[in-house]
Amino acid sequence: MQERLIPTKVKHQIDKRIDKFNRTVIKEANVYYLPQYSGRYLYLQRVNYSHCNPICRLSYTGDIDNWEFAIYKYSKNYYDPDEWSFPGASEVDGTIEGAMLAGLAAYPI
Repeated sequence: MQERLIPTKVKHQIDKRIDKFNRTVIKEANVYYLPQYSGRYLYLQRVNYSHCNPICRLSYTGDIDNWEFAIYKYSKNYYDPDEWSFPGASEVDGTIEGAMLAGLAAYPI
């Protein structure tokens, strides 16, 4: 099976959506989501003032509105796609915005 890489055009769309979320939902200049890309993965980290913390990992499926989700578990130091009993799990709907809402509930500012 060939790995589905995130196309550059899609990355630009993602960056715009994350920026909009940061401005309209978080509304705090010193707190914001920061994307990192690696192969088929989009890692969402959140900067809280001067600290950058992992929140979740999204796996690209070929559809910008249908990502596979894995929450970061600090207790185990890894991204767990099978963990669904955390605050905010109901926000996960395949979208980037849903993942960021879930991250805000799982790891409040």
